[in-house]
Amino acid sequence: MTFPLEQWYYEVPVITRTYVTAVVLTTLACQLDLVSPFHLYFSLPLIVKAKQWWRFLTSFLYFGNLSLDFLFHMFFLVRYSRMLEEGSFRGRTADFLWFLLFGMTSIIFLAPFLPSHASIPFLSSPLTFMLVYVWARRNAFIRMNFLGVFNFTAPYLPWVLLAFTVLLNNQWPAGDLLGLAVGHIYYFLDDVFPRMEVGNGRRILRAPEVVKLLIS
Repeated sequence: MTFPLEQWYYEVPVITRTYVTAVVLTTLACQLDLVSPFHLYFSLPLIVKAKQWWRFLTSFLYFGNLSLDFLFHMFFLVRYSRMLEEGSFRGRTADFLWFLLFGMTSIIFLAPFLPSHASIPFLSSPLTFMLVYVWARRNAFIRMNFLGVFNFTAPYLPWVLLAFTVLLNNQWPAGDLLGLAVGHIYYFLDDVFPRMEVGNGRRILRAPEVVKLLIS
């Protein structure tokens, strides 16, 4: 007999399911004091000088302790990662993995350039915002509703969420803006550039053959 939660879990596409599982296990490990968040956060000096290379990955696996904020982030991660993998990346699992790797690499590269007062210890939130941005741009005509207050089309979703974050936390959402910037770079290179005359239909962000072989 299959339980509803188990059925839902295995219905989630493989890349999204793997990432969400890693996030949940990391959060539980921190909640049970098996691992300290201080061993997970993104720190370029610790990565370079102390050779703590795992921080490149673990900084994307933690959204904070179990809380309403954690559930809020998980909802957006599961929802928009799944819709992308089942939608515009359907049948292109390797390309979706390459998309996530592009986002993670770009965020890692750009994060050290944020002002010190706006630095972000964990990079999971920018990655989630990148997913939201790309989905929103690729579903331009979908009508949405925010808290039952007003309607808008999908491309405005990232900006609505940014405004909501500012109102809720009363601070500039540097991480969300970083994710938005990386999402826009990907969208331009994969959706806009190929349609330009100079692009000539070339898709420069398609997964290399080695990634496709690994996935297959």
